[in-house]
Amino acid sequence: MMRRAAAIAVAAIVLGSALAASLVWLHVPQHAAANSATPVWHEVTWPFSIDQWGKGKAFRCRASDCGVEVTLYLRAKIGFCNCTTGVADDEDLDRMGDTVLLGEVSPRGSGHPIRIASMNGRSRAYTLNSRGAPGKTLVSVVYNERCDMIAATAVIGHDRPEAIEPRVIEFLGGSTAMHWAEVTLGL
Repeated sequence: MMRRAAAIAVAAIVLGSALAASLVWLHVPQHAAANSATPVWHEVTWPFSIDQWGKGKAFRCRASDCGVEVTLYLRAKIGFCNCTTGVADDEDLDRMGDTVLLGEVSPRGSGHPIRIASMNGRSRAYTLNSRGAPGKTLVSVVYNERCDMIAATAVIGHDRPEAIEPRVIEFLGGSTAMHWAEVTLGL
Protein backbone atom coordinates (compact mmCIF):
# COMPACT_ATOMS: atom_id res chain seq x y z
CA MET A 1 0.00 0.00 0.00
CA MET A 2 2.85 2.36 0.88
CA ARG A 3 4.59 1.67 -2.46
CA ARG A 4 1.43 2.38 -4.37
CA ALA A 5 0.94 5.75 -2.60
CA ALA A 6 4.59 6.65 -3.25
CA ALA A 7 4.24 5.69 -6.93
CA ILE A 8 1.11 7.81 -7.27
CA ALA A 9 2.84 10.76 -5.57
CA VAL A 10 5.87 10.45 -7.87
CA ALA A 11 3.62 10.18 -10.94
CA ALA A 12 1.68 13.28 -9.82
CA ILE A 13 4.91 15.25 -9.33
CA VAL A 14 6.26 14.18 -12.73
CA LEU A 15 2.97 14.99 -14.46
CA GLY A 16 2.72 18.36 -12.66
CA SER A 17 6.31 19.22 -13.58
CA ALA A 18 5.72 18.29 -17.22
CA LEU A 19 2.57 20.40 -17.31
CA ALA A 20 4.38 23.40 -15.74
CA ALA A 21 7.30 23.03 -18.15
CA SER A 22 4.89 22.87 -21.10
CA LEU A 23 3.12 26.03 -19.98
CA VAL A 24 6.42 27.87 -19.58
CA TRP A 25 7.65 26.61 -22.95
CA LEU A 26 4.46 27.70 -24.69
CA HIS A 27 4.22 31.10 -22.95
CA VAL A 28 7.82 32.38 -23.17
CA PRO A 29 8.32 32.17 -26.94
CA GLN A 30 4.98 33.87 -27.62
CA HIS A 31 5.76 36.64 -25.14
CA ALA A 32 9.28 37.11 -26.54
CA ALA A 33 8.00 37.07 -30.10
CA ALA A 34 5.35 39.66 -29.28
CA ASN A 35 7.96 41.93 -27.73
CA SER A 36 10.49 41.52 -30.50
CA ALA A 37 7.91 42.00 -33.26
CA THR A 38 6.33 45.15 -31.85
CA PRO A 39 8.76 47.45 -30.07
CA VAL A 40 7.11 50.15 -28.00
CA TRP A 41 8.71 53.60 -28.10
CA HIS A 42 7.95 56.19 -25.39
CA GLU A 43 8.80 59.86 -25.71
CA VAL A 44 11.30 61.06 -23.08
CA THR A 45 12.85 64.44 -22.29
CA TRP A 46 15.53 65.81 -24.64
CA PRO A 47 18.65 65.69 -22.43
CA PHE A 48 21.04 67.93 -24.37
CA SER A 49 21.72 71.66 -24.20
CA ILE A 50 20.22 73.77 -26.96
CA ASP A 51 22.68 74.58 -29.74
CA GLN A 52 22.33 76.05 -33.25
CA TRP A 53 19.96 73.19 -34.24
CA GLY A 54 17.66 73.62 -31.27
CA LYS A 55 15.94 70.98 -29.23
CA GLY A 56 14.97 67.67 -30.75
CA LYS A 57 12.79 64.72 -29.78
CA ALA A 58 13.89 61.74 -27.72
CA PHE A 59 12.32 58.30 -27.49
CA ARG A 60 13.12 55.18 -25.48
CA CYS A 61 12.39 51.53 -26.12
CA ARG A 62 12.80 49.42 -22.99
CA ALA A 63 14.73 46.17 -22.98
CA SER A 64 11.46 44.30 -22.37
CA ASP A 65 10.15 45.66 -25.70
CA CYS A 66 13.30 45.83 -27.86
CA GLY A 67 15.47 43.14 -26.31
CA VAL A 68 17.88 45.86 -25.11
CA GLU A 69 17.47 49.44 -23.87
CA VAL A 70 17.52 51.85 -26.85
CA THR A 71 17.33 55.64 -26.70
CA LEU A 72 16.71 57.48 -29.96
CA TYR A 73 17.39 61.19 -30.50
CA LEU A 74 15.87 63.00 -33.51
CA ARG A 75 16.67 66.48 -34.76
CA ALA A 76 15.88 68.45 -37.88
CA LYS A 77 18.63 70.47 -39.52
CA ILE A 78 16.97 72.91 -41.88
CA GLY A 79 19.00 73.98 -44.91
CA PHE A 80 22.06 72.00 -43.84
CA CYS A 81 21.96 69.20 -46.39
CA ASN A 82 23.48 69.31 -49.88
CA CYS A 83 20.37 69.95 -51.97
CA THR A 84 21.75 68.04 -54.97
CA THR A 85 23.40 64.94 -53.51
CA GLY A 86 21.76 64.59 -50.08
CA VAL A 87 23.64 62.23 -47.77
CA ALA A 88 25.88 60.67 -50.40
CA ASP A 89 28.63 58.97 -48.39
CA ASP A 90 30.00 58.27 -44.91
CA GLU A 91 31.77 61.64 -44.81
CA ASP A 92 28.40 63.38 -45.29
CA LEU A 93 26.80 61.16 -42.65
CA ASP A 94 29.55 61.89 -40.12
CA ARG A 95 29.39 65.64 -40.80
CA MET A 96 25.59 65.88 -40.66
CA GLY A 97 24.88 63.40 -37.87
CA ASP A 98 24.56 64.07 -34.15
CA THR A 99 27.13 61.64 -32.78
CA VAL A 100 28.98 64.65 -31.29
CA LEU A 101 26.17 64.99 -28.73
CA LEU A 102 27.23 61.70 -27.18
CA GLY A 103 31.00 62.05 -27.02
CA GLU A 104 33.77 60.25 -28.82
CA VAL A 105 32.75 57.50 -31.23
CA SER A 106 34.54 55.09 -33.55
CA PRO A 107 32.95 53.77 -36.76
CA ARG A 108 32.37 50.01 -36.77
CA GLY A 109 32.60 49.83 -40.55
CA SER A 110 31.20 51.50 -43.61
CA GLY A 111 27.71 52.93 -43.70
CA HIS A 112 25.01 51.99 -46.15
CA PRO A 113 22.11 53.70 -47.95
CA ILE A 114 18.66 53.69 -46.34
CA ARG A 115 15.21 54.87 -47.33
CA ILE A 116 12.62 56.24 -44.92
CA ALA A 117 9.27 56.95 -46.57
CA SER A 118 10.18 59.08 -49.63
CA MET A 119 13.50 60.23 -48.15
CA ASN A 120 16.93 58.78 -48.87
CA GLY A 121 19.85 58.79 -46.51
CA ARG A 122 22.56 56.75 -44.90
CA SER A 123 23.10 54.70 -41.73
CA ARG A 124 26.27 53.71 -39.90
CA ALA A 125 27.11 51.94 -36.64
CA TYR A 126 29.62 53.26 -34.11
CA THR A 127 31.18 52.23 -30.82
CA LEU A 128 30.61 54.77 -28.07
CA ASN A 129 33.99 55.45 -26.46
CA SER A 130 32.77 57.42 -23.43
CA ARG A 131 34.05 56.21 -20.08
CA GLY A 132 30.55 55.94 -18.63
CA ALA A 133 29.23 53.81 -21.49
CA PRO A 134 31.21 50.55 -21.74
CA GLY A 135 29.73 48.13 -24.27
CA LYS A 136 27.32 50.70 -25.72
CA THR A 137 27.04 51.32 -29.42
CA LEU A 138 25.04 53.66 -31.54
CA VAL A 139 23.50 53.90 -34.97
CA SER A 140 23.52 57.22 -36.76
CA VAL A 141 20.85 57.65 -39.44
CA VAL A 142 20.72 60.81 -41.54
CA TYR A 143 18.10 61.30 -44.24
CA ASN A 144 16.92 64.28 -46.20
CA GLU A 145 14.08 65.97 -48.02
CA ARG A 146 15.54 68.46 -50.51
CA CYS A 147 17.93 70.72 -48.54
CA ASP A 148 16.56 69.78 -45.10
CA MET A 149 17.57 66.73 -43.14
CA ILE A 150 16.87 64.71 -40.05
CA ALA A 151 19.64 63.34 -37.87
CA ALA A 152 18.62 60.31 -35.81
CA THR A 153 20.99 58.77 -33.29
CA ALA A 154 20.12 55.55 -31.45
CA VAL A 155 22.14 54.65 -28.35
CA ILE A 156 22.06 50.90 -27.80
CA GLY A 157 22.87 49.07 -24.57
CA HIS A 158 24.97 46.33 -26.20
CA ASP A 159 27.58 45.80 -28.90
CA ARG A 160 25.29 44.50 -31.68
CA PRO A 161 23.83 47.62 -33.31
CA GLU A 162 22.99 45.72 -36.51
CA ALA A 163 20.33 43.82 -34.54
CA ILE A 164 18.55 47.04 -33.54
CA GLU A 165 19.01 49.14 -36.69
CA PRO A 166 15.93 47.67 -38.48
CA ARG A 167 13.72 48.59 -35.48
CA VAL A 168 15.09 52.14 -35.52
CA ILE A 169 14.49 52.47 -39.28
CA GLU A 170 10.97 51.08 -38.83
CA PHE A 171 10.21 53.62 -36.08
CA LEU A 172 11.58 56.49 -38.20
CA GLY A 173 9.24 55.49 -41.03
CA GLY A 174 6.28 55.01 -38.69
CA SER A 175 3.47 57.42 -37.92
CA THR A 176 4.97 59.06 -34.79
CA ALA A 177 8.32 60.02 -36.32
CA MET A 178 6.88 60.77 -39.77
CA HIS A 179 4.23 63.11 -38.33
CA TRP A 180 6.97 64.98 -36.47
CA ALA A 181 9.10 65.09 -39.66
CA GLU A 182 6.18 66.38 -41.73
CA VAL A 183 5.41 69.16 -39.26
CA THR A 184 9.06 70.07 -38.66
CA LEU A 185 10.18 69.99 -42.29
CA GLY A 186 6.91 71.35 -43.66
CA LEU A 187 6.34 68.37 -45.92
